Amino acid sequence: MNNDELTCQELVELISDYLESALAPTERVRFEQHLTTCAGCRAYLEQMRRMIRTLGAITEKEISEDTLEQLLQTFRDWKHEKGGEHGR
Repeated sequence: MNNDELTCQELVELISDYLESALAPTERVRFEQHLTTCAGCRAYLEQMRRMIRTLGAITEKEISEDTLEQLLQTFRDWKHEKGGEHGR
């Protein structure tokens, strides 16, 4: 693999920035080039877009207090695990 080619793992790590149009132009090109050759990553990108559209249609009032707490705890756990991976 060419060093300029993006891996699937790198794409997953960059997807939020891509969807928010926050990638540097060179990274955006690498991201989009990877999508041309990887059906799995194209499917993942579409799933993320669908999830954003769906969640964007839900108001805070429509989420039960228990569900909100579960979501917050999941996020806290994810942040804790992510921090542990980097030795924080």
